[in-house]
Amino acid sequence: MRLSRFATLTSALLLAAGATLFGAGQAAASAQADFGYAALGDSYSSGVGSGNYDSASGNCKRSSRAYPALWAAAHSPQTFSFTACSGARTGDVLSGQLGPLNSGTDLVSITIGGNDAGFSDVMTTCVLQSESTCVNRVNQAKAYVDSTLPGQLDQVYNAISSRAPAAHVVVLGYPRFYQLNGSCIAGLSEGERSAINGAADYLNAAIAKRAANHGFTFASVTAAFTGHEICSGSAWLHSLNWADIGESYHPTATGQSSGYLPVFAGKA
Repeated sequence: MRLSRFATLTSALLLAAGATLFGAGQAAASAQADFGYAALGDSYSSGVGSGNYDSASGNCKRSSRAYPALWAAAHSPQTFSFTACSGARTGDVLSGQLGPLNSGTDLVSITIGGNDAGFSDVMTTCVLQSESTCVNRVNQAKAYVDSTLPGQLDQVYNAISSRAPAAHVVVLGYPRFYQLNGSCIAGLSEGERSAINGAADYLNAAIAKRAANHGFTFASVTAAFTGHEICSGSAWLHSLNWADIGESYHPTATGQSSGYLPVFAGKA
């Protein structure tokens, strides 16, 4: 794993701890002054479901409660480029999110691949149709993950490396949606919930493999969300919300701050 420029600068400051307080302060300011962070990806990075959206981001629904914004607020990089967008697929990242990346970008985060694999259609099918139809649709999505998604991820990861060759890139995965045999008394069957969880694991495994092949760091959020899935009684994910369909199956503000943020911070 490549050590991020931010980590390298931090280590240098620690080694220089014997410097005067004034000198150390100057060094810390310098470390922050040339650090650039770019947050790319889909709704799990833009913060859909966490509220407090930036009106200027329009339908991208970028939230100040999303993990990239929370991390940037805590670390004060000189530049923070937040281009993640609700509904984004790999092609959208390539066509509209890479502009801020350059040789001075030190850190990049991204969640991508769920929409390419048909996340929304899978959930719609499973909510509205039979268990067998749901399972069949999940299997179609898994086939897509096998046949097509790896090449699409390669294009995105190659483009990131080309534009920001010195950046430490953290690729975050997706949580399992359901706690099996949990508190839910209605809605999907246990067979459907199990199939959807299995699809999340399948997608994460594929993303992790492509990330590793590009020298990127994969950050799994599965463990962080364990005990906080839908049907857990302490969910960090929105269940089906007919009043705001777009927020369904996305992390809440707590899911961003207590689920995604610490996982990302531990890998950044």
